Amino acid sequence: MRILGLDPGLRKTGWGVIEVSGSNLSHVANGVVTSTQSKSLAERLVELHDGLSGVLASFAPEEVAVEETFVNKDARATLKLGQARAVSLLVPARAGLKVFEYAPNLVKKSVVGSGHAGKDQIAMMVGVLLPTAEISGPDAADALAVAITHAHHRP
Repeated sequence: MRILGLDPGLRKTGWGVIEVSGSNLSHVANGVVTSTQSKSLAERLVELHDGLSGVLASFAPEEVAVEETFVNKDARATLKLGQARAVSLLVPARAGLKVFEYAPNLVKKSVVGSGHAGKDQIAMMVGVLLPTAEISGPDAADALAVAITHAHHRP
């Protein structure tokens, strides 16, 4: 089973692909899809769409796991994050893939053992669980953590 994990963001959407064979996890690839801050919101969403479409075409996952939105005090930022997250849900759904969603605290608890772990702790544990992975930054580490969470919690 090949799983794509996504950590949505308007500036950076992290992605990570793992393969699951029984209880064994192996790293396939990871990276970040970015959007150009100087472009309009619509153009930035197109950049995310096109980047994620390319990831799907390149790695052919069978299922996709997306981190749920963390709501913060800045309503405008939360709304923009929600729009980027919508692209992360739409692209794989339009490709006919099953899409699963996980709360940030569940992802942290599944990978680190604590629902309030920091990004550095997540990256460290992803490195332990996927020792061959060269992680492309904290957003990609978070995406791999989402994929790992799905591997442990999938129906």
